[in-house]
Amino acid sequence: MPTIALIVLTVVVTLVIVLLIANLTSGEKKIEHKIDRLYASDDPQFIRSMGLLLGPPVVGGNRFDVLVNGDEIFPSMLQGIRAARETITFETFIYWSGEIGEEIARALSDKARSGIAVHVLLDWVGSSKMDKRYLHMLRDAGAEVIQYHKPHWTGLGRMNDRTHRKLLVIDGRIGFTGGVGIAEEWTGHAQDEKHWRDTHFRVEGAAVGQMQAVFMDNWIKATGNVLHGPSYFPDIEAAGEGCAHMFSSSPSGGSDDMQLMYLMAITAATHSIHLSSAYFVPDKLTINAIVEAAKRGVRVRIITPGKHIDTHTVREASRACWGDLLAAGVEMYEYQPTMFHCKLIVVDEFLVSVGSTNFDSRSFKLNDEANLNIYDREFARRQTAIFDDDVAHAKRITLDDWRRRPLAEKLVERAVALLDSQL
Repeated sequence: MPTIALIVLTVVVTLVIVLLIANLTSGEKKIEHKIDRLYASDDPQFIRSMGLLLGPPVVGGNRFDVLVNGDEIFPSMLQGIRAARETITFETFIYWSGEIGEEIARALSDKARSGIAVHVLLDWVGSSKMDKRYLHMLRDAGAEVIQYHKPHWTGLGRMNDRTHRKLLVIDGRIGFTGGVGIAEEWTGHAQDEKHWRDTHFRVEGAAVGQMQAVFMDNWIKATGNVLHGPSYFPDIEAAGEGCAHMFSSSPSGGSDDMQLMYLMAITAATHSIHLSSAYFVPDKLTINAIVEAAKRGVRVRIITPGKHIDTHTVREASRACWGDLLAAGVEMYEYQPTMFHCKLIVVDEFLVSVGSTNFDSRSFKLNDEANLNIYDREFARRQTAIFDDDVAHAKRITLDDWRRRPLAEKLVERAVALLDSQL
């Protein structure tokens, strides 16, 4: 009997180890060497390379509207939902309970009940705090609701693969993406520590078709069903003059695309890099790329959360890697009023990349992410103005400040840094 027990224990321990390895690694090789600077951001080769390497081509004829904080974001999203005539596709990571969660669930349910095809894809982990009434409400109304990577014995090796994408597409013609989740924390106008600072974007034009395709990527994985035809992919007329493309990454394919995009953008930068990052934990390769940009004269400004943050472990891991950046002249800022949840980079007041991606290994290697790259100087200048306003509400951390932080904080940072690959 002891021998049998030992065999069973060995099998169980081996299985646990195998599952941990499967969940803590992407299974793909990562980018290991720096990207050579062969052209600047204003060289036509920059857009050409970005489009070809990241997947979908850059398309023109787009219009973009920036939505700052919940007071602008949620009314626009709800207006889009209520105006839908044929289809609604919605994918998100965070969906919790509260007034806004119920209002969006009711709006989607009303459209489903009226005959609109409503497809909702919620991450199982991110929606774990969602009031189950919302699920019943949606399904009873006829909406198709799927929880992404809900635990099942056939998918135990994918439990750490979460969809962090944030996409809402109306009739295949209007799209929304950015950093916002569905929870009370995102309502309001960042007026206090209970209401977060975030930005979302409304899009019209050909890029919306690419946003729809990104939604379909995970919808097919989750359901095996292909949604297509003019109700989902209509012929879209030009809505503006902006150029953009929507691309995605996933551990099951192209997990390095997000980091590749950032590295290419940073390497091509000539004048300025403005980075807003809710979770800023770059690896050594990315730190080196930023340092090299700063050393060749690029002004680099980075805003991260201050003391108001939902995950203090991430803040400690982030601060641990600031030394080389600060020494190179990078300007580091901590947002003071509330949690800073923005995810955006502006390069040379030309490229604006927005979406769900955080500046950390989890987003670069493990999560399913989606970003919209916009190549538009006027739009980029508007984002820089918003960035400047955020800087005005942030505290700059100098190299001396960083060196003088308490010993206890330094020790915690060193310990937390060991978890970088999962943050």
